[in-house]
Amino acid sequence: MATLSQWVAGSRPRTLPNSIVPVAVGTGVAIGYGHFVWWRALLALVVAMLLQIGVNYANDYSDGIRGTDEVRVGPMRLVGSKVAPPKQVLAAAFGCFALAAVAGLVLAAVTTWWLVLIGAVAIAAAWFYTGGSRPYGYRALGELSVFVFFGLVSVVGTAYVQLESLPWAAWVASVPVGLLSCSMLVVNNLRDIPTDAKSGKRTLAVLLGDWRTRVLYSGCFVAAFLCVLVVAVSRPWAMITLLSALWAIAPNAKVLRGAKGPALIAVLGETGRLQIIFGALFTLGLAL
Repeated sequence: MATLSQWVAGSRPRTLPNSIVPVAVGTGVAIGYGHFVWWRALLALVVAMLLQIGVNYANDYSDGIRGTDEVRVGPMRLVGSKVAPPKQVLAAAFGCFALAAVAGLVLAAVTTWWLVLIGAVAIAAAWFYTGGSRPYGYRALGELSVFVFFGLVSVVGTAYVQLESLPWAAWVASVPVGLLSCSMLVVNNLRDIPTDAKSGKRTLAVLLGDWRTRVLYSGCFVAAFLCVLVVAVSRPWAMITLLSALWAIAPNAKVLRGAKGPALIAVLGETGRLQIIFGALFTLGLAL
């Protein structure tokens, strides 16, 4: 039986900024338009976090039963390290998806039932990332999925459930958020290029190769900050987000200087810290 600390580690808490930041930014958009609804924002956060944890457990299960995680440099996997039976990890994944669906149904009931369809697509995307017979995460589509669901869908969806409209600011603000979410996956897959290539997992990093993947990581940062400048044309306070660039220097330098293996685990944490600081400042700038 896995211990509680092992289950927590298996949920990959360092990836949680991917779910927290989009909801915060979407809420910042809603505040800026004068329609903050705290309980709807809270439910949106519950949905996002449960989907994030659910997809992490689902990946743990699917990669584990395929043998992809038998040799790892990164954080512990529950199935791959054999500390938890696959069925338990699978149950944890679908339990998270079910709870996310319940919270999503509440939001759909008070806004629009179209959210049910969007939620179903999000859960399907979470499962088939590494699940099923033809997982799209093994076909270099992981970054695209992250950009869509932890950028566009999360930010715009959070703004919508509070505003019940789709303002342009939500769409534009979702782009840099999605790019920083992608940067987390890019550095994670950069670390795993040797083992993924050996196991037949064709991530975007495997296809691009080591150096191009490092350039892509840096490019996500640059593009995200350029998007902030676009938002600042009509929301000048968004400029304060550029202060977070100070926290982009260290991880970017490590990646471009060739950090490998365990060194990239630290970069993953630094990328998450950048996401949180960027998200906090961006939320504030959009709300003012």
